[in-house]
Amino acid sequence: MTPVHFSFTSAFILGLMGLAFYRTHLLSALLCLEGMMLSLFIALALWALQFESTGFSTAPMLLLAFSACEASAGPGLLVATARTHGTDRLQNLNLLQC
Repeated sequence: MTPVHFSFTSAFILGLMGLAFYRTHLLSALLCLEGMMLSLFIALALWALQFESTGFSTAPMLLLAFSACEASAGPGLLVATARTHGTDRLQNLNLLQC
């Protein structure tokens, strides 16, 4: 495994571990998701450059579009949750409650 692949793999795993273990606030979960998406975007972009094919060049742009949608919807959900529940702690959220 090259150092570049190791760094992107470790960045993704650190984001996943942060999402799994430090789920106290919604903002920290959103930041971990952003870190994971950024590492996936860079890995896909380098993968497309490595193959030197035009067919793979659309995958990083598609992932970037989904990441932008997630980045815009996340703070909106954070504000809505903070207004309705009074806090952004994930333990206080109940999915069965309207």
